[in-house]
Amino acid sequence: MATRSWQRWQDWAAVVIGVLAALSPLVFTVDAAAVWALVVLGVLLAASGLWSLAAPGSVASEYVHAVLGVLLFISPWVLGYSDLLGASWTSWVAGVLAVVVGLTAIPAAQHNHQGGLTAQH
Repeated sequence: MATRSWQRWQDWAAVVIGVLAALSPLVFTVDAAAVWALVVLGVLLAASGLWSLAAPGSVASEYVHAVLGVLLFISPWVLGYSDLLGASWTSWVAGVLAVVVGLTAIPAAQHNHQGGLTAQH
């Protein structure tokens, strides 16, 4: 059975993770690079979660969660804010969680995508 839109827990989790990452500079000591990474990647993650919620058959959006998670995870080293522990740990934890929820949602999204294609024929 196909999942209806606005139902998949992984996509809600991606929205929450993205919002929390984007808001984390309000709580932790950050520099410009950390703000950029957390806010931009957090907003993109939340937006891709909303995309997945609205279109549960979109497999690409689940891969976007995972890619954004990888970018969040590596951003403290790449952008040079690994010495800011609050921002770094937020990036690392949010990144791992985003990869996990993205990858665990792929099978359901593929099932919905295939069901949508079958219904059109």
